[in-house]
Amino acid sequence: METGELLEGILPKTRIKSRLIDLVAYASDAGFYYLRPKAVVQPITESEIIALFRFSHEYQMPLTFRTGGTSLSGQAITDGILVDLSQYWNKMQIENDGQTVRVQPGITGSMVNAYLKRYQRKIGPDPSSIDAAMMGGILSNNSSGMCCGVKLNSYHTTKHIRFILPDGKTFTTEEPADYIRFEQECGHICTAVKGMQEQLKNNTELYDLVRRKYETKNTVGYSLNSFIDHEHPLDVLSHLLIGAEGTLGFIAEAVMETVPDYPYKTTAFLYFPNIYAACQAIIPLTVSGAEAVELMDRASLRSIDGLKGVPDRLKTLPETASALLVEFQANSLAELHAKRDVFLASATDLLMLESPVFTEDIKEQAFFWKLRKGMFPAVGAVRASGTTVILEDIAFPVGKLGDAILDLQTLFKKYAYHEAIIFGHAKDGNIHFVVTQAFHTAAEIERYDLFMQDVVKLVVDTYDGTLKAEHGTGRNMAPFIETEWGGEAYQIMKTLKETIDPQNLLNPGVIINADKKAHIANLKPLPSVEQEVDKCIECGYCEHKCPSRNITLTPRQRIVVRRELAGLKTSGNKRDFDQLVSEYQYDGLDTCAVDGLCATACPVDINTGDLVKRLRRESHSKSANGLALTVAKNFGTTAFMVGSAVKIGGGMNRIFGGSTMRNITGGLKKIIPAMPLWSNQLQATNGKIESDRNGSIVYFPTCINRMMGGANDSKKSVPQTFMSVSGKAGIKVLVPDDINGMCCGQLFSSKGYNDAYIYTVNETIKKLWKWTSEGKFPVVLDVSSCTHTLHSCRPVLTEENKTYFDQLNIIDSIDYLYDYVTPKLKDIRKKESVVLHPVCTLKKMGLESKLFMLADHFADRVDVPLNSGCCGMAGDRGFLFPELTASATAPEAAEVRNSPYSGYYSTAKTCEMAMSEAVGKNYESILYLVDECL
Repeated sequence: METGELLEGILPKTRIKSRLIDLVAYASDAGFYYLRPKAVVQPITESEIIALFRFSHEYQMPLTFRTGGTSLSGQAITDGILVDLSQYWNKMQIENDGQTVRVQPGITGSMVNAYLKRYQRKIGPDPSSIDAAMMGGILSNNSSGMCCGVKLNSYHTTKHIRFILPDGKTFTTEEPADYIRFEQECGHICTAVKGMQEQLKNNTELYDLVRRKYETKNTVGYSLNSFIDHEHPLDVLSHLLIGAEGTLGFIAEAVMETVPDYPYKTTAFLYFPNIYAACQAIIPLTVSGAEAVELMDRASLRSIDGLKGVPDRLKTLPETASALLVEFQANSLAELHAKRDVFLASATDLLMLESPVFTEDIKEQAFFWKLRKGMFPAVGAVRASGTTVILEDIAFPVGKLGDAILDLQTLFKKYAYHEAIIFGHAKDGNIHFVVTQAFHTAAEIERYDLFMQDVVKLVVDTYDGTLKAEHGTGRNMAPFIETEWGGEAYQIMKTLKETIDPQNLLNPGVIINADKKAHIANLKPLPSVEQEVDKCIECGYCEHKCPSRNITLTPRQRIVVRRELAGLKTSGNKRDFDQLVSEYQYDGLDTCAVDGLCATACPVDINTGDLVKRLRRESHSKSANGLALTVAKNFGTTAFMVGSAVKIGGGMNRIFGGSTMRNITGGLKKIIPAMPLWSNQLQATNGKIESDRNGSIVYFPTCINRMMGGANDSKKSVPQTFMSVSGKAGIKVLVPDDINGMCCGQLFSSKGYNDAYIYTVNETIKKLWKWTSEGKFPVVLDVSSCTHTLHSCRPVLTEENKTYFDQLNIIDSIDYLYDYVTPKLKDIRKKESVVLHPVCTLKKMGLESKLFMLADHFADRVDVPLNSGCCGMAGDRGFLFPELTASATAPEAAEVRNSPYSGYYSTAKTCEMAMSEAVGKNYESILYLVDECL
């Protein structure tokens, strides 16, 4: 019997993933190891976790817990059972007026901080992956980061935890009775812990070593400081779980003490002639109170200098140059400037390429941090195809940092890592270095092995540093724990593991590993794949943005599967290749929303949707492409037929009941899966649009609003509302007579009908040139995704149409309302409270802030859900695969349903339909808000 079938005895089949595509998708994390699980499970209760522990022991099958999968040292993969906590373990609760926060393992650190922001608090650890990293990993890896140093890391800011041991026993440090129960039920563990405490206390040299090593960042092995920081065995064990990488138990919940989120910040890039000079600035910056001092060598700066918006200065720095990204934070401007000025007074003694220039501009600061956080993944953009990106994480005494880095760079040259980069948290002496490495030959593997052996000697023997400062031991440093800690300390760690997990079934091979070559075993192949995604290093930063993440695959997993397909093709494994291709159709292609939000979170702007669009294009037959082109050339007829169908469907609902069409199409869909599902939000557009021949604005009512842009409750249609708003603002609007046959081309682009798309956008640009009197007037669209489609169409235009395009002013309704309409308005009746759904294309066009400011002009309170994201509608996806939209909208809808609002608004008809279905309230165009407030 297969593992998946055996697991059906304790979990429902819907929460067991055992298809080939599931196992492949979870075989990788952000590190450079690969292990294919036997099954992926998604428990939702502690009782199910306990049942999984029993199952693991009964069948002697390893168990590994995983949340965001951003771990870099191989902690989140297994060839046993992988327990995915990313979907159902995302509850959090703010307590004590924001002084503490209660979290489950499956919520991202950035989401916790978003909820804490109103209290001007945040969690202590601030890893660069915080947008994607989840609390389970942040706790289990004892994460720290850029500003938190040692004192505010996960270990020091965790107040209470609730955990389950491998034997199924559950305890919490919040409950006094559990201390007594722990002594009664886990006497052997108590005895072992007390014995280890005594061993440390009686060995002054070892005791002092532990105390000294944890004064700086250190995540090598288990947190031995727990034995000397805490007295009761339950407290000791609970803190040992922090940083244990899921090898001792399951952390079900934690209460964390929060830290101030200072409202005032000033930030600067400081440039130095060399890295040694940059290191001389660390102590003056630390003394003056800098919260962050991030070091970057010239190679790391070069890895990002091609990104859009990078300061020109980065591109002209000398070859030996280095930089520090510095930030001061404070509760007041006076305090902030005082800190900065203390440093500036001492800066004259530093060897710098130019005078420091600090900024307090929030957007500029955010961009600086985006550059810094993206350095590791950005290397993917410059690595040779087929090579793996390896990020190591070491720390040295701050006073020796400059010398240590020079010695490390010597090792890069010795082993021909010419593209290696160095960056890190200089204030803590903690640096990260990145190398790219091929693993397809024995010689390459040996090169990496010898290099790592020399790195270990450099860190431990020469500089008395630490081999892992914050990324966890994982598999790649497990063979070297004893080298750093010595035999007695390592034996304590081994005894701890054997006491808690005697059968070695909980994440085996991580931290405690007898294989001295574990760091070069189970290496991840990274074969070349399609150019759109080949530079991906599988960091996982994109996953929290993906609308299909909780139903099929994430962008990272789509790429992982493409790489597996490439490997299977090379090896000639036709059976698995064919199976994976078949499973990829639904998981990889059909349920991708191609919304491109993954690119907004990707440090190197990979848009997996572009790959999916191309694969869709390549899957179409010649006849299908021909049919699409015929539809495009006769779009007026198509639009008329669709509009008529919507009217007929609406009539059926009025006669036979409001859900008649949904029931009919739902029934047909069971027989014909390609049948679109009717939405009860579909409304036919009625009434004519009055146009003004002398208009100074050209209005392009999009085809979806022409066909189904009606509104509930007998309101005006979207085009009529646009004209009403314009009239109240005294703006004359021209609506072209021949608009009915026009389309922006999004329909064909998203479905991969390239010929039809090219034909459509070229025809549309020609028409726009004519309608606007050769670019004299701006043209306004009433659906943001359509605006974005036209904004992006230039590459496929003819040379003549490119000339026209460059002179056209194509704007979204948000631009129009904010820039043209609002300044002309005087009498406004504000709504009490409204909620917004910012559509994907608004985010990509940079119009989100303008939407918020516009809504704020017409409502006393404007809410944007913290969980707002792509609705998954993606034009027709929600009609063809309603399960995608239901999954994508669920988190946002749950948040919105908690509060009543006077209105619900967005900027795209299909997205409004999706949100209306999810929330049970009528989402409509922002045009209605403006119209009703005048």
